[in-house]
Amino acid sequence: MSTERQEVLQRACNFLAKREHSRKELYYKLQHSCRDHELLHDLLDKLAEEGLQSDARFTENFVHHRCQKGHGPQKIQQELQQRGIAPELIDNFLYADKYDWYELAARTRRKKFGEELPQDYQIRAKQSRFLYSRGFNMEVIHALLKT
Repeated sequence: MSTERQEVLQRACNFLAKREHSRKELYYKLQHSCRDHELLHDLLDKLAEEGLQSDARFTENFVHHRCQKGHGPQKIQQELQQRGIAPELIDNFLYADKYDWYELAARTRRKKFGEELPQDYQIRAKQSRFLYSRGFNMEVIHALLKT
């Protein structure tokens, strides 16, 4: 094995030891130290074959982590697309029955604004904008904030 190949493989393993990475993220980080794009693709294929890098595992962890932080499906979907995750994988993990987006939106709203639902239009609009910026769709927001 060439020294460049070993160095790039070691860097990839170091990145993956710290946290899961999507294939696109890993490629982006490694391309700065390796100009041979064919070598990079071969190494990424090898890492995926050996189960060291998995877009499915990355997606599952990413969705779980973002949900814990109170982010909604639209924002999470956009972030996954930016990281090069296939639409099928996004749908499999993001829209699984595992997540109740209404309940997550309610919990996120309560954490920021307290238990009481807003009666005033301006306060309701402020909370609506907050939830929308977190990635919840308007259907969930309207259902949550109706009085």
